[in-house]
Amino acid sequence: MTQILRVLHTGAGAGLDDDCVSALGMDHLVVSLVVEDRITEQLWSSDLVGSAFEDLQFTLGQGPGPDALRLGRAIVEPDLTAMGADRWPLLVPAMTHLRAQAVFCFPLALGGITVGILTALRASPGHMGGQQMDDALGLAAALTLQFLGGRGARFETWLEAQPDGDLHRAVVHQATGMLSVQLALPLGEALLRMRAYAYSHERSIIETAEDVVARRLRLDDDRPEPESPKETKG
Repeated sequence: MTQILRVLHTGAGAGLDDDCVSALGMDHLVVSLVVEDRITEQLWSSDLVGSAFEDLQFTLGQGPGPDALRLGRAIVEPDLTAMGADRWPLLVPAMTHLRAQAVFCFPLALGGITVGILTALRASPGHMGGQQMDDALGLAAALTLQFLGGRGARFETWLEAQPDGDLHRAVVHQATGMLSVQLALPLGEALLRMRAYAYSHERSIIETAEDVVARRLRLDDDRPEPESPKETKG
């Protein structure tokens, strides 16, 4: 972790790698940035499990990430299977297909400014060790300085390091704009409509947005089929 933090502070590279995940004793790691009020955009993920978890939180609007962003403090849940049913009641049942039983979310914050969230997931339950927690807090602090424009790589550099050089949910933002026009709704309501569709149809928000952009899906057509008239006996 010392070497990882040195690279981040000197700006010698952008993004993280598997060494960072293992140094924290985790299985999955995600870095997300705040793009508007309490809405985040995934900037980097160690794997598909981390991306799927982040997309679930985005779709449902609940989870440790939104809580960390709202409260401005770390949210630690070492055993998702043992916590109360009233905490994240939609998220936990939707996570059954993911290899994640412990989650730790750290706000990327300085004073009253929060620029993002660092999320760590582990396949087995259990607390972070003392050194691992110190390392996670140190990593969160280093990332915060980067995204606030301090020494090192900034947002654009991380974005350029992505395989397609684009935001993870760029298609979601595009679909939201299209739905806003089609349904004559404000952008926020159009996004909520798409989130609700994705959740009720057990689809990812990315897949739903791709169908909207490709014009395979119009949410104003998403209504129950009319019942056939019942046959009457003569």
